[in-house]
Amino acid sequence: METTLSGYDSRQMYGFLPSDTKGVDLLAQLALDMRWSWNHAADSIWQQIDPEIWELTHNPWIVLQSVSKEKLEKTLKEPGFLEEVQTLWESKVRFHKEEAWFQKYHSDSPLSCVAYFSMEYMLDEALPIYAGGLGNVAGDQLKAASDLGIPLVAVGLFYQQGYFRQSIDENGKQQAYFPHTDPGQVPIIPLRKENGEWLRLKIEMDGNTIWLRTWQVQVGRVRLYLMDSNDPANFPMHRCITNELYGGGPENRIRQEIILGIGGWRLLRAIGHHPEVCHLNEGHAAFLVLERARDLMNAYQLTFEEALATGRAGNLFTTHTAVPAGFDHFSPELLRQYLGEYVSNHLQIDFSRFLALGKLNTENASGHFNMAYLAIRGSGAVNGVSRLHGEVSRRLFSKLFPRFPFHEIPIGHVTNGVHMPSWDSKRADKVWTQACGKDRWRGQQENLHAFMKGVPHETLWNMRRKARSQLVTFIRSRLEREKRLGNPFPHYPETAAEIFNPDTLTLGFARRFVPYKRTNLLLHQPQRLAKLLTDADKPLQLVISGKAHPYDDTGNKLIRQWLQFIEDYNLQRQLVFLSDYDMSVAEKMVQGVDVWLNTPRRPWEASGTSGMKVLVNGGLNLSVLDGWWAEAYSPEVGWALGDGQEHGEDPAWDARDAEALYDLLEFQVIPEFYDRNQDNLPEKWLEKIRSSISELTPRFSANRTVREYTEQYYLPAAEQFLKRTGKDGESGREILKKISALNTYGQGIHFNEVHVERSDHKLLFTAYVTHRGIPAKDLSVEVFAEGLNGSLPEQHAMKAVSENGNGSTVFTAEIKTGRQEGDFTPRVRGNFPDVLPLEHEWIIWAR
Repeated sequence: METTLSGYDSRQMYGFLPSDTKGVDLLAQLALDMRWSWNHAADSIWQQIDPEIWELTHNPWIVLQSVSKEKLEKTLKEPGFLEEVQTLWESKVRFHKEEAWFQKYHSDSPLSCVAYFSMEYMLDEALPIYAGGLGNVAGDQLKAASDLGIPLVAVGLFYQQGYFRQSIDENGKQQAYFPHTDPGQVPIIPLRKENGEWLRLKIEMDGNTIWLRTWQVQVGRVRLYLMDSNDPANFPMHRCITNELYGGGPENRIRQEIILGIGGWRLLRAIGHHPEVCHLNEGHAAFLVLERARDLMNAYQLTFEEALATGRAGNLFTTHTAVPAGFDHFSPELLRQYLGEYVSNHLQIDFSRFLALGKLNTENASGHFNMAYLAIRGSGAVNGVSRLHGEVSRRLFSKLFPRFPFHEIPIGHVTNGVHMPSWDSKRADKVWTQACGKDRWRGQQENLHAFMKGVPHETLWNMRRKARSQLVTFIRSRLEREKRLGNPFPHYPETAAEIFNPDTLTLGFARRFVPYKRTNLLLHQPQRLAKLLTDADKPLQLVISGKAHPYDDTGNKLIRQWLQFIEDYNLQRQLVFLSDYDMSVAEKMVQGVDVWLNTPRRPWEASGTSGMKVLVNGGLNLSVLDGWWAEAYSPEVGWALGDGQEHGEDPAWDARDAEALYDLLEFQVIPEFYDRNQDNLPEKWLEKIRSSISELTPRFSANRTVREYTEQYYLPAAEQFLKRTGKDGESGREILKKISALNTYGQGIHFNEVHVERSDHKLLFTAYVTHRGIPAKDLSVEVFAEGLNGSLPEQHAMKAVSENGNGSTVFTAEIKTGRQEGDFTPRVRGNFPDVLPLEHEWIIWAR
């Protein structure tokens, strides 16, 4: 029932087209494919149709919705215009049909569909269904999946108001606004059945039937499907469920997450998608694992436990959270209210069994239900979003795996990356294209480093000067607009040309204003900062932006402190706070700043992506060694703050970090920028740019991230899932028997005796193991030792040398080592290759 890639029937559209003149249908197809948000080949045609609307919105669909019939028809008759539209449309068709990375390298893969679930997506300001970092990651990964030809569809919610918009009042206080998003003016269309009927889904919650409208968004080769509850058939209170992103209390949050997880899976099945792999981008979508299991129960006549084991292999859970409080928790009472009948009638299990899926202690009937625990127990693989965050996540979830050594807790990592074509400036794109070619972000990226290493200093410096100048122009224009809106605080100069200097070193940061991000670290010594900003010989200028949650008084005070600092020290020409931080502001900032600052408390920044966006534009990073920067930093590519250790919320350490930050700026960053050779080029600075842009940009691109997800997770998960659904579901029953055997009989395994003999530089281990109920062949017995000086642990397999009929076996191992015998401990694990590490939680140790 899907629409074809070649075009849309105008009857599918929610909005309208002002004319049916030849070429308008092609314009509509171009406007409704959000590939325009990173491929700017068509920008000129939208500018020709309506320059004013295009400049204000950069939304092709609004241009088409707003232009008059006469104006559009006149433009279509302009010489060469229709031919240009036809050429662009043909290019779009070729893009959809051409062989991409996935087809070149994995054409024989069993993977036919990945379903990506996320609460938010940042694709473009034209579709405001995002709040921040999580949406940034999701949107950039969809775009990269399109570039690479990954067979992926995505599921999310369409918010009528989305996340709040910000302004600053005359007292320097943040004000929150929630403008309505008109579906007719965003690039989405209703999802319709073959007979033209709008596809609407029913979902039961709290004894009520709620209707969900469905939509589709074209993101290059990828389809994003959205749902909302604003259906006239619903009660008013239910129509508002999808009004705000993260709006309301726990009751509305659980409603939204039921729609995303359970409703999202039903939507995919209703339109004929049969994904082998489901990717849960954070725990908001965890109810998906229940509905997928229910679907398998019906398809293969499985019990819930059999279906959960079958579906688990095809689920991947990505966690972005670095602190326990960051996970969604629901009370048992709220879960019973909204899911009690679903659990009883559809899953056919006791409610206590359902609650156990979200509890640390599965026997504890009280306490809150953790959505991350449900996601883990319903997934075959779990990953964090940076190397450090993988370690943090293993620590967060270690209580689920009490007998596992830390490094063996089955949680990996894929470091986030950003979609470089979405964040590079026109000048940066030109430099990259000349050095690496126009298809550089659609393949393996092996040679990008070498190509960019050869870019001359003069080219890099001209790129940076142009980018900084454009940022200054944008800032001046933005502040003039804010002044017209009546936002006079702080009191910027009447003449915009007095604000900022295109030749001055420009620093920037933008983030949520919450305490752990330490947004006000630079304000520890305000006089010292003011002195740096007003230095006559080597001046500094700083642009900042960001929002606090509307009801977070602490975050609002942090913003107020910056605004008051600007006013108190008369720094309106050197320091700017840009209100209403959004994707368009972020784009200008990351393209123009020379240095991006990031100062969170380690290890609370799971990954961070804002600093990655400056890489492609030749910007540099000065950051705490947290998230992605902990694995990216070297002195050749930027500057690091802190000692790489965790210090909690110690105010004394905050003061030390602030002092170190001032020193870095005063004695390293600023001098390197202004130290020029005879050609007026900052050679040391440009060497840093050359190293950063060539080495880090490919490593921290969404291209690399999505290829890693595909090869490390999607492809293995697809194979495992298809194995488990084999033999009409019988394989799922068999795998549950193996898991049950491991967990039932595993606790009865024990070591009767262990003997160790030393001979020269060898240790001979002999272990007598009782294992009634599980054959010796289904056990992996080994000698384990922790690694030395940060190295990986040692694992030495033991061989079965004799087996008694009463379920006791003798195992031996000979180890060449100079270490003491006390360093080593024999252990037993299950040896079912098709049982995933997440599926049994025991390791039996000799002591």
